[in-house]
Parts: sequence; C-alpha cells; structure tokens
Amino acid sequence: MQADGTGGAPGHAVLLGDSIFDNAAYVPGGPDVVRQLRGALPADWRASLLAVDGEVIAGVERQVRSLPSDATHLVVSVGGNDALRSAYLLDEEIATVAAALVLLSAAQRQFAAAYDAMLEAVTAVGLPVAVCTIYDTPPGEPNQPVIGTALAVFNDCITRAAFSRGVPLIDLRLICDEDADYANPIEPSVQGGAKIARAVASLLTNPDLPRSAVVV
Repeated sequence: MQADGTGGAPGHAVLLGDSIFDNAAYVPGGPDVVRQLRGALPADWRASLLAVDGEVIAGVERQVRSLPSDATHLVVSVGGNDALRSAYLLDEEIATVAAALVLLSAAQRQFAAAYDAMLEAVTAVGLPVAVCTIYDTPPGEPNQPVIGTALAVFNDCITRAAFSRGVPLIDLRLICDEDADYANPIEPSVQGGAKIARAVASLLTNPDLPRSAVVV
C-alpha cells in the first residue's frame, strides 16, 4: 500500500463492506468507525464510508460503482453476514466429524466463489486494496469456541483470496480480542472500532508494515 501523510500526496480511503465499518447504529452517542478513522489518519487525508450495515459479499460490487472520483485506497470488510447464512449447519445432527466437515466444505466453496469474484472486481479498479478477516465473537460468549472454529472455515477463503493477489490483510480476530471490543456478538463497539480504525490507518500510512496482518 502506498503511504502517506509524511510528505507525499494526501489520500482518500474508502471503506467497503458491512457493519464492521457501518456501525453507527450500534454505538449511539459514540463515534463510528469511519469517524474514528478520520481521526487516526493524517490531517490531509479523507475517509469515506460506502459500507452498508447488513451487506453481503455480492453487494460490495455495487458499492464499488459508487466510488468517489478521488478515491486512493480501498479497504474491504465483508463476509460475516454470508457466514451467518450458514449458521444453521451448527444445529445439524451429523453422525461423524467427517460428515460435518463435508457440509462445511460445501458452504466454504460457495463463500470462496463469491469472495473471489468480489475481490477480483475490487482490485480491477486499479487502486490499492486491503481486506479484513471476519472477527470472532466476544471471548466471553459461551459459544465462542464453536463459532471461532466455524468462522475459520470462511476466513481461510479470505486469506487465500488476499494472499493469492498480494492484497494486504488486516486480521480482525487479533485486533478485537476483548469483550469490550464488541457492542453485541457481531458488531464493533466504540473501543473495537477505535482499534480497527488505528489498524487501517497504520496500514494506509506506513509502507514498512508487513503485507500480511496488522495488530494494534
């Protein structure tokens, strides 16, 4: 990713995806992620929000068609709502672990196809792109071990899609690692949003960071 704020041209970051970025409804009275990102970026940078609460992977291509003409960097966080569509699999009665993995594999293939198509469309714009993993549910949630393991199936698709294209990856599982980072089991709180915003800003403005993950 190109930098700056340290002598180069100012940037205009655009957030694409779902309520990980469009979380205003879940932090009443507090700053949402895009507002926090504006505060974390250098003063000459801009940040815009095209992400939409409830959006699925396929919807990001529609968001891309609304990019501002002066956009310089794109950051995508999407996939959690698609994974939720497969949550019913967790309640299926399966005879063996192998049979359960077969079911998850089918859902994974569908997710991977959608994510690959989306990322292909986003990178085709020709701007620097970064993507985020789906984060786990709060550590204190009773079903966290099950949910975290199931989400790893879908996060594998995201990491493969990113690394195969040389796209930087922000691992939200490592960033949002406290119960207080969540407004509810699936939305970031003010604290979690601040962590996400700092990670995004660090990636956009520091060219020396590794291209695999950012943890703040």
